[in-house]
Amino acid sequence: MKQTLKIALFCHSLISDWNHGNAHFLRGLMRQLMRMGHQVRCYEELGSWSLTNLVKQEGERAIEAIDYFRRAYSELDIRFYKSSENFQDFVETELEGVDIVILHEWNDPFVVNTILGLKQNLGFIALFHDSHHRAATRSSEILRFHLHAVDGVLAFGEPIRRLYSDGFGVPRAWTFHEAADVEQFRPLERPKEIDVVWIGNWGDEERTEELQEFLIGPAAALPDRKFVVYGVRYPEAAIEQLRKAGIEYRGYLPNLLSPEVYAQSAVALHIPRQPYAKGLGGIPTIRVFEALACGVPLLCSPWNDAENLFHPGDDYLVARDGKEMTDLIRALLGEQQERRPQIGSHGFNTIHERHTCAHRAQQLMSIYEEIAA
Repeated sequence: MKQTLKIALFCHSLISDWNHGNAHFLRGLMRQLMRMGHQVRCYEELGSWSLTNLVKQEGERAIEAIDYFRRAYSELDIRFYKSSENFQDFVETELEGVDIVILHEWNDPFVVNTILGLKQNLGFIALFHDSHHRAATRSSEILRFHLHAVDGVLAFGEPIRRLYSDGFGVPRAWTFHEAADVEQFRPLERPKEIDVVWIGNWGDEERTEELQEFLIGPAAALPDRKFVVYGVRYPEAAIEQLRKAGIEYRGYLPNLLSPEVYAQSAVALHIPRQPYAKGLGGIPTIRVFEALACGVPLLCSPWNDAENLFHPGDDYLVARDGKEMTDLIRALLGEQQERRPQIGSHGFNTIHERHTCAHRAQQLMSIYEEIAA
């Protein structure tokens, strides 16, 4: 393999993480590839939905979030484009001499297909990266991409990989889980000001029932404990439900400030969306990796670690229903509080042994070698 590769990433946004969890992992992965000595450029469309909403919805907080990102990832080379203006000429110039082009699933099909149309002439390897559930839930949208032209698919879970391989007929697809950027997500020593924290977006009614059972119900049952929620796209009715249950809603949290919040919290919750809890077992999503990397004791609503990424019961605890979640929270904040450091430490160790951005960058290089051979 060449000592130094030229790598290009096209994604929705790296600058904004507003309702955009894909940015979390991609930021760390790109920086780790640079740490390995590769030349990396990142591309996002000017005026992306996430960045536009960040600025529109969050005001001064948006400026702070962008400043946090710029300081934390100052070395990333991010370039903007307009798909409506001479896009093919732009990418022909930008991709001259590039070895690998990574095309994330949250791109306009026009952008992805235009780039794939240049692959033969420019000679790069094209990898399609999918870290969402719509290949399973809205497959017609994925079929708008020219998948026959990619050299392989990076799927963030085995069920998604099988969909591309068996359902979409892509010859080469790899399971390529997300991971924690442990340079940013790490344990911090802070006074405990929060008993239970949940960081997540209300979103598209994909986990409303789960939030009722595993967050709102336990909070109402434990009125003497401080529950705090961060996230966006909460309708007024949902905010009112949180208020009635005694939960403090704090709105948008720049992801790079999550370690501070986890450090201030006795325990954290993970409540996956229904597609990941039911049909797509084995996909933990990025919040699990990041919370464990911060050493916070994590309590989860049901999801099946079908790919044996973690050690359920040691790295985190799983509650089968709302009553069990309430009992776990009560115990860990009371008579079993000595378990909290053990759980946090176990999860932290598992992340560093198996699930850092450095691990995924090495895997990506192995995939490149396999294709290039």
